[in-house]
Amino acid sequence: MKSVVLLSSGLDSTVNLYQAAREGKVLLALTFDYAQKAAKKEMDCARQLAKRLKIPHQVISLPFFANFGSSSLIDKSKKIPSGRNVKIDNLKISQQSAKSVWVPNRNGIFLNIAAGFAEALGAEVIIPGFNLEEARTFPDNSAEFLKSLNRTFEFSTSTQVKSHCFTTALNKTEIVKLGSKLGVDWSKIWPCYHAGKKWCGECESCLRSKRAFESAGIQVEGYFAKRK
Repeated sequence: MKSVVLLSSGLDSTVNLYQAAREGKVLLALTFDYAQKAAKKEMDCARQLAKRLKIPHQVISLPFFANFGSSSLIDKSKKIPSGRNVKIDNLKISQQSAKSVWVPNRNGIFLNIAAGFAEALGAEVIIPGFNLEEARTFPDNSAEFLKSLNRTFEFSTSTQVKSHCFTTALNKTEIVKLGSKLGVDWSKIWPCYHAGKKWCGECESCLRSKRAFESAGIQVEGYFAKRK
């Protein structure tokens, strides 16, 4: 299977990159710079991950995303929900924090761009990093979303590119366990919404990742910033 992988360098996309490399040939790893606050860290880590696996890597700049409303991931005047404002086991609060970080049609745009690269390179499949946990609050992380894209790609790509994700049915803990089996170097990933020296440990993405590592019995405390 020849693939194009969407690589943000987060937990999910990194594990999918490793799994795709094991099951076939990854022709390209794509990282998107849409002026997100963690862009520099995501790009740096993605480059290292791709280099480690000897996979070609490309960064796609999408500056027009700045015009897509006021997501706290992009808008410097807005704070990303963190700490006490995040309750990863409370669906209602998670839905509120999801609204804050939501970027209109982000994954739809990313995956359509990836499909164009896949068609041009002769790859059969594009692979994003999704998970079962966040599909509850982010519908564009779901298996249903990928199924709908596959139907679309039957019309929009001459080679009928498919979308596939190895982790849509897995929670974060299961993804960590899979990544460990695949030999992922956890020091090279960037699951944080911020671009500090270490993972902030307070944003929703960090909190979900932290819980997953703890549940899987993997020590990553040194990767998180110390709480003030």
